[in-house]
Amino acid sequence: MRIRPMQTGDVGAAERITARAFTWTSDGHWTERSPQARDRWSDRARHLLALDPGGCWVLDDDRGDVAGVALAARRDLLWILSSFAVDPDQQGRGAGRALLDAVIDYGDGCLRGMLCALPNPAALRRYRGAGFTVHPTMRLAGRVDRATLPVMEGVRVGTDADLDLVDSVDRRVRGATRRGDHTLLARYGPLLVCDLLTGSGYAWLDGSSVGPLAATSRAIAQRLLWFALSLAPGDTDVAVRYLTAEQEWAVDVGLAAGLAVHQDGFLGLRHMRPPAPYVPSVPFG
Repeated sequence: MRIRPMQTGDVGAAERITARAFTWTSDGHWTERSPQARDRWSDRARHLLALDPGGCWVLDDDRGDVAGVALAARRDLLWILSSFAVDPDQQGRGAGRALLDAVIDYGDGCLRGMLCALPNPAALRRYRGAGFTVHPTMRLAGRVDRATLPVMEGVRVGTDADLDLVDSVDRRVRGATRRGDHTLLARYGPLLVCDLLTGSGYAWLDGSSVGPLAATSRAIAQRLLWFALSLAPGDTDVAVRYLTAEQEWAVDVGLAAGLAVHQDGFLGLRHMRPPAPYVPSVPFG
């Protein structure tokens, strides 16, 4: 087993490892991602390889095949774990711990850390051992009852001219910008912006998923979420994920819009409290 820096040629194998690890069942079956989901994971991996090569690592098995991957980003003084997976056939041998240690080292000098985690006991043990507080989260999901949608003034589709506002909100809410990631986020959906005398905020809409979202007040965050739900396709389920208990403002909107509340994974935070009002991005915190 060998841990080494990830290369562009590893992206396809790494994507397959994450698909296996995240959907593996006790009877040895797993589900391949759709072509669109494969492309998106691969796009994110290449994006991080370009911006954060020091945070991209793979694990090779004894045959030299990729058997694990860990991707992390540094945004200002915030370290973010974007993806971490070890092939189910290689788990339980200590390799995952060594792989996680390598990617955590990329965060040396960062004051805070953030990650979104599936409910995997082994991974959660490693995250807790690395100093993360793991917060249980909720997921809003279902079809929006369009009869409940209010007229939401003050929210508009943003442009590149709004990115300074987005940076300002991110610094205030989570202590770090995500400027390097906006180009990728813009491929998948519009930026929504609200800038009023009472506060400001933004949200990215990705098809039927909402997030990241951050705002300077709960009222602004609710405006943004309502507007995002109004833009979601009416014939598909929407999802708002990784909501900690601090995000009751989002739960209230979701319930009013006819969505259901489900248990989700965990939001791992190191040396920081749960940002609020906030909906994280799974790959970018």
